[in-house]
Amino acid sequence: MANTFDAIVVGSGPNGLAAAVVLAEAGVSVLVVEARDTIGGGARTAELTLPGFQHDICSAIHPTAVVSPFFRRLGLERLGIELVYSPTPLAHPLEDGSVALLQRSVAETGASIGDDAQAWHDLVTPYLAHGNDFFESILRPIRIPRHPFLMLRFARDGLRSCTGLVTSRFGGPRARALFTGCAAHSVLPLDSFATASFGMVMTLAAHAIGWPSVRGGSQNLSDALARHLRSLGGTIQTGTPVASLDELPSSRVVLFDLAPQHIARIAGDALPSGYRNRLLRFRYGPGIFKVDWALDGPIPWLSPQCLQAATVHVGPSFEEIVQSEHEMSHGRISERPFVLVAQQSLFDSTRAPEGKETGWGYCHVPHGSTLDMTDRIERQIERVAPGFRDRILARHTMDPHDFEAHNANMIGGDLGGGANDFRQFMFRPVVRANPYTTPNDKLYICSSSTPPGGGVHGMCGYWAAQSALRKLR
Repeated sequence: MANTFDAIVVGSGPNGLAAAVVLAEAGVSVLVVEARDTIGGGARTAELTLPGFQHDICSAIHPTAVVSPFFRRLGLERLGIELVYSPTPLAHPLEDGSVALLQRSVAETGASIGDDAQAWHDLVTPYLAHGNDFFESILRPIRIPRHPFLMLRFARDGLRSCTGLVTSRFGGPRARALFTGCAAHSVLPLDSFATASFGMVMTLAAHAIGWPSVRGGSQNLSDALARHLRSLGGTIQTGTPVASLDELPSSRVVLFDLAPQHIARIAGDALPSGYRNRLLRFRYGPGIFKVDWALDGPIPWLSPQCLQAATVHVGPSFEEIVQSEHEMSHGRISERPFVLVAQQSLFDSTRAPEGKETGWGYCHVPHGSTLDMTDRIERQIERVAPGFRDRILARHTMDPHDFEAHNANMIGGDLGGGANDFRQFMFRPVVRANPYTTPNDKLYICSSSTPPGGGVHGMCGYWAAQSALRKLR
């Protein structure tokens, strides 16, 4: 291994790998250093339950990967990645056996939500007419928008609370539950400012491109990026935790795909104390509790239409989802948590032995919670899929501390790179004209603690690499 590199990237999550690829494409010599023995960060896959059952450890469904300008330019298919699309991106079952379906088609979605069909159409179609422009705009750092009228409309709709938008737009239980489940990806109380924006982005991604998974597991996405990086001359070193800058080889720049508190620790006096203290004050969001199941057959949903969707939101009503997220955000545990379920093996035979299935489900919990949510999660699923527990062959659970042990960036079980309150979502990790730079012009930040935040899209790494290249050129 060379003793000197132009750039070193610490951390091999999708953003770290994206940054390294952008740098290597520009002819920069790059070393990626990963603490764990396996690359991928939040995009990893393993046999967590029984042999032959492949479970995504963290991220599982990847709508932002498809709309990402970086991944579109790179061409995931050219890298050997096969995306698997279920016929329906999302199903949201209600306790009476009915189901709201978020389809690629706006009209078909409308057919599943009854009298709210026109209101749904009016909300989403102005954005879908300019889909690529919209997603390009939201996956950028804060700048004067290239498409100001489109983004002004988004500000009008998205800066509202989810509860405000839902109650003013939709009258029926199916549309209200469907949109609110999408907005709950914000991991915030749903009466908070701008939570509607998360619901907007998730629903628009479903209409524009669907919600795919990666055939064989999310690890394949990370491995493909690593292969591409090596083909460009980049180097990856795993099993190498970094405690200080002194442990790294000589380089012109260092990019951190790490949580802000780890950057402050590793950089030490290379950063001014005031800036380090701002990194240490960065706020992390709630955690998650996740269960993976090896199943002796498909989940027995009351509505068979749920078997057409790789993702199912389990929260039978708007009111119940709002209550669940309110309890979580105030440090309490909901007896009826909102549960996000993925059933990729229905559409990807590589995930489970023949005749068997995998299940993946989680709920939001207070930061650092140690409470076992397995029973609550499974009871919620049983409400809309009676007999579910009879299908379970084995289960594997992870609480917030398990996630942080798996990936030190997931502090307190926060998978999104930091709390998504409006101020921090707009200006992360600190208020700075260029959020990827630091006061030390050798050090850069490329993790999901920078804009545009969480999700497997690589754009945090892309924008950080662009900033670093301005020094390297």
